Amino acid sequence: MLQVEDLEVSYQSVAAVRGLSLSVPQGQIVGLVGANGAGKTSTLNAITGLVQRRGRTLLGGQDISQCKTADIVRRGLVQVAQGRQLFPDMSVAENLEMGGFLQSPASKREMTEKVFAQFPVLKERATQPAGTLSGGEQQMLAVARALMARPKVLLIDEPCLGLSPKMVSRLGEVIRQVNADGISILLVEQNTAFVFGLTSYAYVIENGRVVLEGTPDLLRRNDKVRSAYLGI
Repeated sequence: MLQVEDLEVSYQSVAAVRGLSLSVPQGQIVGLVGANGAGKTSTLNAITGLVQRRGRTLLGGQDISQCKTADIVRRGLVQVAQGRQLFPDMSVAENLEMGGFLQSPASKREMTEKVFAQFPVLKERATQPAGTLSGGEQQMLAVARALMARPKVLLIDEPCLGLSPKMVSRLGEVIRQVNADGISILLVEQNTAFVFGLTSYAYVIENGRVVLEGTPDLLRRNDKVRSAYLGI
């Protein structure tokens, strides 16, 4: 569903992503893990056209490498940004409406009903300013807002950041539920154990390059992964 080939991102003379390639098969959850500053967010921002990039990105077999972000979203590739990036002074319902800005009024109504059924706590807080929600509720809203765009592929960036263990567990359930609806997911996280518990395949990135890849079971047995990311 998503194929990234030889992706490169530089900020002035500093290379943040160097020849990175990965793929997300239809209906799968794939992980991208690495330390802070490894290039994970730059990779997602490049895929969605938020930063200048070189290389090739295919969505459903179609080349989107030169597409602008709005067109990429229209084609079904949507990003849940690190730090949630909500509109804090707008209500939960208004944030959801913004997520569906490319959809028809009928589609927005349908998707709002669907995400409220999927996230009952958001329905309860529909008129509440997004900035007054708990961290976990804000993360749920960020995911729900992305779903309003009817994505085929969802890129989720550091969703566990600042959440309690209980909310991290709940978030894992949400991601599984979203995937069960047929949405392919690229999950970016420093919490390697969280990623390995959800994914069928994962990539390890260091200094903008993929240095390891494989199934979670294979990566768990790798001494480098065990010491650097799992604390074993």
